Amino acid sequence: MFDNFVVALGAVVPMFCLMAVGAFVKYRRWLTDEELNHLNRMVFRVFFCAMMFHSIYSTELATSFRPKLMIFGACGVLAVFALLMMFVPRIEPDNRRRGVLVQAVFRSNFVIMGVPIVANIFGDDNIAVSTMMIAIIVPMYNILAVFALETFRNGRFELVPIVRDIFKNPMILGGLAGATLLILGVEVPAPVLKPIGQISAATTPVALIILGASFRLGSTQEHRKQLAGAIFGRLILVPAVMLTVAAYVFGFRGVEFVTLVAIFASPCAVVSFAMAQQMGGDAALAGNCVVFTSALSCVTMFGWILLFKTLGIF
Repeated sequence: MFDNFVVALGAVVPMFCLMAVGAFVKYRRWLTDEELNHLNRMVFRVFFCAMMFHSIYSTELATSFRPKLMIFGACGVLAVFALLMMFVPRIEPDNRRRGVLVQAVFRSNFVIMGVPIVANIFGDDNIAVSTMMIAIIVPMYNILAVFALETFRNGRFELVPIVRDIFKNPMILGGLAGATLLILGVEVPAPVLKPIGQISAATTPVALIILGASFRLGSTQEHRKQLAGAIFGRLILVPAVMLTVAAYVFGFRGVEFVTLVAIFASPCAVVSFAMAQQMGGDAALAGNCVVFTSALSCVTMFGWILLFKTLGIF
């Protein structure tokens, strides 16, 4: 039992230590909001692109390509989204909050806070399975989030521009480039591959520090019930159902199962706040969903990892 506790602690604590560094940077005002925005843009466009390229290019496709995992992950996200689209309108009368609640519960911070969980448990050399999933899950998140927000503001959903933007996403571009060179057998010179690897290694720490420095706590007076529902759905209900099904119905184990923990048990995606702001949603509710689920996930993710480790799932 103590060994399982140590594994769970080792998976979660490093992430929140890095976020605490970011919070301290914010407290000391060493970075302005504008500088944080520039850093965030750099990490997204450069660091994540390098991480995706290096993770896929330096792996063995035969061992990291898991079609069963990809299908389950995609179908799981789609099922959660569909149920929310039917259920949320029944309990929430405000259209500005409906889309925000759907996005908060189905869309996780898989890339920034999920993948590090896999790395902390299995090591950086074993995150290729998780990074492969990014190519499936991130485009789905983008398309479904826009669909939900547009639906509840009575807007027009246009698939082609969304797909075009997805293929401009640096993570997708990096992954496609890495996979293409790997499949074609093109050898990247060591002097080029080494700095890409160094940038890749720095991606998670820098992203988590920026995340910690970017949090803004807004008033919760007007939407306490909605916030509580989003927190419960994102951190308790969705992982309880999806991870139980994954383990005991489909038999996922090891790194595959922890990858699903990263998808279904991590907190709300940070980008959900910006999307709600840009598309007429309740931005205050969206921002608080990100802040509170991120803060509370240090407890819930620890609990899920400890539980399933004790049950021998990984």
